[in-house]
Amino acid sequence: MKAIMIVGTTSHAGKSLLTAAICRILSRRGWRVAPFKGQNMALNAYVTANGGEIGYAQAVQAWAAGVVPWVEMNPILLKPQGDMTSQVIIKGKPVGKVGAAEYYEQYFELGWRAIEESLQHLSTEFDMLVCEGAGSPAEINIKHRDLTNMRVAKYLNASTLLVVDIDRGGAFAHVIGTLELLEPDERALIRGIVINKFRGQRSLLESGIRWLEERTGIPVIGVIPYLEQIFPAEDSLDLLERGTQKLQTELNISVIRLPRISNFTDFDPLESEPTISVKYISPKQELGHPDALIIPGTKTTIPDLIMLQKSGMAEAIQHYAAAGGTVLGICGGYQILGQMIADPEGIEGQAGRYQGLGLLPIKTVITGQKIARQRQVTSHYPQTGLPVIGFEIHQGRSRIEIPPTETENYHTLFDDANLGLVDRCLSVWGSYLHGIFDNGPWRRAWLNRLRQQRGLKSLPTGVANYREQREHILDSVATEVEHHLDLTSFLS
Repeated sequence: MKAIMIVGTTSHAGKSLLTAAICRILSRRGWRVAPFKGQNMALNAYVTANGGEIGYAQAVQAWAAGVVPWVEMNPILLKPQGDMTSQVIIKGKPVGKVGAAEYYEQYFELGWRAIEESLQHLSTEFDMLVCEGAGSPAEINIKHRDLTNMRVAKYLNASTLLVVDIDRGGAFAHVIGTLELLEPDERALIRGIVINKFRGQRSLLESGIRWLEERTGIPVIGVIPYLEQIFPAEDSLDLLERGTQKLQTELNISVIRLPRISNFTDFDPLESEPTISVKYISPKQELGHPDALIIPGTKTTIPDLIMLQKSGMAEAIQHYAAAGGTVLGICGGYQILGQMIADPEGIEGQAGRYQGLGLLPIKTVITGQKIARQRQVTSHYPQTGLPVIGFEIHQGRSRIEIPPTETENYHTLFDDANLGLVDRCLSVWGSYLHGIFDNGPWRRAWLNRLRQQRGLKSLPTGVANYREQREHILDSVATEVEHHLDLTSFLS
């Protein structure tokens, strides 16, 4: 099995996008290719067909390769919890919660075994791996315990690309500094440099490229222009880099940027709608008057609920809903909309019972056992009979408790009543289903409720699911990257 490794001079250099693009390029050329990232730290997760969790970026890369996502493509997933600890997921299953120092003491050997086993398994099914590193391969304080970068490259003897983000400035220093800090056997694997996110005139860069190649002896095999496509983000820092790209929109949707926001890739399909503006707001900002407000998923529901209450955003949401505003909560956001959240075992911190926003008649108990599974259901609202697919990832169990006198005031969203609820006015919605907006007809039906309130003409609901648009994005990105990247030496 051949392997290409992609490492970056910094975080957010473009490793995830480049990995996906190369997976699609090689797949189109007839390679049986798969992505791989030994260890990922991210709160955007995906549930595989067998109920295992992996980083969402690796799922996207698998789709780019034209294959089904497997847990072996991301054998270690760390999900930060905001208290200097992370949940450790190995081969798709949670195995513990630890701080950084304890993680390397308790899980380093186990983690490397999981990586080796996963690579061996993938080698029986694929003839090429495109491997993604994490952060920088030259963090000298943790290089001896780095499970993701050059340890994997050396294990696979992988031809390695070093990618640098020139948009941040200091690109040449980043490349030289990274190479200087690598061990000789690690540096020997770097066979090409890629300059990413270039906005300028290529001719003005040529003298710098010649200098870099002469100084390092490593060819610059690609200069990738800054790509404007909304690509699935790996962590919440990416949200800070997203600018407003639409000049004219008809609906404004705000998403609360919770401190521990997770699976905000749920909203990529909304951002793909030409008539929709999606804005992420801090709990400390003014809520304003959006056409809809979304409380997203969160890794730790209770601390983020407390943050909403302390910041005044919780009260603002309640007033907004009372005035007829549309509120949607997904997963942890759904739990926050309820009446109460109990954590008897202290899984998210201090054990206790916490009052929710009281906008939906549900009560949630946080438990140690996580639910992670793919789902396919049929909708009751906003339109009956629509097929809806998605996935669940949550540790809370929610119970609907509608008083007998109010049974007509609430309706279940799907044929599985446990997956979601909406009030009679169709203004407060909640669901455990991630990926709900990927379903084109359901998304448009929900948006048409908002458009009706604004007196706008309804959009057609007979549209394809977002996966088809995602395929177009992957093809577009791969075509652009292929035009600017010479992989000849990496495939010989």
